[in-house]
Amino acid sequence: MKKYDWIIAEDGTRYPQEKDLKKKCVLNYLELTNKTRLTGWFDLPELHCDTTVFPDYLALYNQPGLYHKSDRTGVAFFLYDKVFAGQNGLGNAIYYNNKRQLDEFRERFSGVRFFIMPDYSLFGDLDPLENLLRFRTALWISIWLAEELDAVVIPLITVPSREYLDLVLECFQSCSVVAFSTKGYVGNHEERALLDEVIRETVDRLPLKTIVVYDVCGDNYQAQDIFHYALEKGVELVIPPNSLKDRNTARKGGK
Repeated sequence: MKKYDWIIAEDGTRYPQEKDLKKKCVLNYLELTNKTRLTGWFDLPELHCDTTVFPDYLALYNQPGLYHKSDRTGVAFFLYDKVFAGQNGLGNAIYYNNKRQLDEFRERFSGVRFFIMPDYSLFGDLDPLENLLRFRTALWISIWLAEELDAVVIPLITVPSREYLDLVLECFQSCSVVAFSTKGYVGNHEERALLDEVIRETVDRLPLKTIVVYDVCGDNYQAQDIFHYALEKGVELVIPPNSLKDRNTARKGGK
């Protein structure tokens, strides 16, 4: 529904001017979500990723000095939320259309060709609405990065429990490339069991060709074991190095 303000010109003429309801009602994110298909009960934006070129190194958000380590370095957000999602984070800048902050993020990420969708923390004992809002913000940011920076944004598969998986996969239903993180899953049997189930469901339900993995182990053997089902189904596994992985590899003697 359109609403109007009446404007009085210098000659006294009154004319209607359409109100910017998106701005007045703080609905700036609609500029992004209107550019993609909405899906599911909650009308969440759907992401698409079908790249055949992949990052060859992953820098973390707080490592801008590594953003251009190579021509195909990607940026990932596998950090505590307060580092990238605070009051001055990109999510809030998008929500409030803070033009100064958005320009700063454009400059920060200038030239970055690849991103992993932000890893907002989701918890099984957190109320579902909070988990949903965090996931939705990660989707907004992904669309912004793709639209504003012409970058490839690889959707991240992460859920606090099995009950959220349908909602997440619905947003990535046309993706042939997704990302996972193994950090924190290798030594935790309960988390590993959930990850195994999520990997199997993702491989069976999405038209996957490639999985990009953020892994910090000193070698790739554990990651290859975790994703054995995907490998058996012919899905390619891409495990780019990162600073933690480099450190742990060095501690293992480069093996």
